[in-house]
Amino acid sequence: MKEIVKVLPQYDYCYLGDNARAPYGPRSFETVYKYTLEAVEWFFSKGCPLVILACNTASAKALRTIQQQALPDLAPENRVLGVIRPTAEVIGNFTKSRKVGILGTSGTVNSSSYVIEIAHFFPDIQVFQQACPMWVPLIENREYETEGADYFIRKCLDDLLKQSPDMDTVLLACTHYPLLMQKIRQFLPAGIRVLSQGDIVAASLADYLERHPEMETRISRGSEEGNRLFFTTDSTEDFDNHASIFFGRALSSIFIKLKA
Repeated sequence: MKEIVKVLPQYDYCYLGDNARAPYGPRSFETVYKYTLEAVEWFFSKGCPLVILACNTASAKALRTIQQQALPDLAPENRVLGVIRPTAEVIGNFTKSRKVGILGTSGTVNSSSYVIEIAHFFPDIQVFQQACPMWVPLIENREYETEGADYFIRKCLDDLLKQSPDMDTVLLACTHYPLLMQKIRQFLPAGIRVLSQGDIVAASLADYLERHPEMETRISRGSEEGNRLFFTTDSTEDFDNHASIFFGRALSSIFIKLKA
């Protein structure tokens, strides 16, 4: 959202963090779909015609089913987008060796969504994946800058690099991971490019709205800067403390309860 707001500041934004049921990474396809659909329905009830699943696990495990099965009956005029396809569409522009590494949650990696999507756009690229189950808990508990975190960061990177010595691009396929960027770059060889998704997704959204004026006209906006509303399904104090780190500025959230 931080990167999207930079590119498209004029629109109103409504952000929901399902912190009470996070992390989604280790959960089953059925559970992630259920939770994600409940969130999408909540957004629609608030008058949001366009929803972005700013989570790789939700994008991997729930997006397609929501688009194909739920949306036609729920709100056929609305749209739900994810973060995997926009990345897959452009990742070939960053690699010369055509060997790309993916760092993500167990759910994202096990879904093979990146392998499938990248092959669709760039069949010549080889994709190597590594699940990093300890990284999100380290970040959520603010332990990611400690020496103890170094072991888990280095281990996942070493396991990824063992899969291919010619890898020249690594994608951080989780919205938490950019907070580890400094350490990741420290432990990776200097010639490897590290990509985070924020600016990629923001550019893709801008392009989408330009190509779909019928949706753009339905989105509320301010004259120069729109409204920003933040909601969480758990402690607002905890959310505000964590979210301000990601968003880069102080914010105040509102508690809401989704279905049990």
